[in-house]
Amino acid sequence: MFYVAAASTFTAGILHLAIIPMFFKIMPLNITLFFLISGLAQLFWVIPVLRGWSNLWFYVGIAGTVILIILWLVAVPASGHPIDANQAAIEGLQIIFILSGIVIVKDRTKLKVNKENV
Repeated sequence: MFYVAAASTFTAGILHLAIIPMFFKIMPLNITLFFLISGLAQLFWVIPVLRGWSNLWFYVGIAGTVILIILWLVAVPASGHPIDANQAAIEGLQIIFILSGIVIVKDRTKLKVNKENV
């Protein structure tokens, strides 16, 4: 499950970064910086996932990814803009990251509780 979470956030990060050169000339600087920062953050998140850092890192990653999805929902579908394949792939990968992160945290919490009861 750690590999699923890492692969999904890594791929979503790469796709966020790929948007920058595709639309660099028509995107305002603040939007370019948003995609740069969000893409780099998602690439960074591979490290705590694969190294199995504390659940706090998973909570922060999940919350940040939920925020990215909410921002996309407000900016694209709610504004009437069409959804392309790249956007659908990014959102799908982010949902996979959230779900796999939740499974990891639940399993780790359950394992910790079981160890304390032994």
